[in-house]
Amino acid sequence: MTIKSVQDLRLLVVEDNAHFRELVRTVIRALGVTDIVEATEGGEALARLRESPADIAIVDWKMQGMDGFDFMRALRDEATSPAPFLPVILVTGYMDPTLAAQARDAGVNEVLAKPISAKSLLARVRSVLEKPRAFVRTDTYFGPDRRRRQVAYRGPERRQNRPRLIPVEPGQR
Repeated sequence: MTIKSVQDLRLLVVEDNAHFRELVRTVIRALGVTDIVEATEGGEALARLRESPADIAIVDWKMQGMDGFDFMRALRDEATSPAPFLPVILVTGYMDPTLAAQARDAGVNEVLAKPISAKSLLARVRSVLEKPRAFVRTDTYFGPDRRRRQVAYRGPERRQNRPRLIPVEPGQR
């Protein structure tokens, strides 16, 4: 993604709690981002993305209406999504290993536990911008490569079908 600085970003904040949306907006503005689009649930977020693209989405996992899990499933559906390659930072107050695995398997790029800080949010934003992972397409998954470390495996191939890696191109959404 060719973004010169954090200030050039267009962020989509998807959160049903007005107070937390205000907190995220305040933190993001303190980082210098002024182009912020908000939605209160996943269906509204998809509609906003159809109107105008975003560079990153910050999405709550537990919401009224379409929650973060259903939003991710719709977002990563290449046939119908307005932005299947959109980097997503999941925020949640219910962090545990099971949720982290669900988020990873749903195609989330980064996870951030509430309460958030400006430092932790900026670290996740930088991570998705500076270290974008290739996308993987298999029969059961489409999203960022779930492996954070790329280790050259030298043993015998055990997979029947190798996943296809799709490089994320600058500006690809």
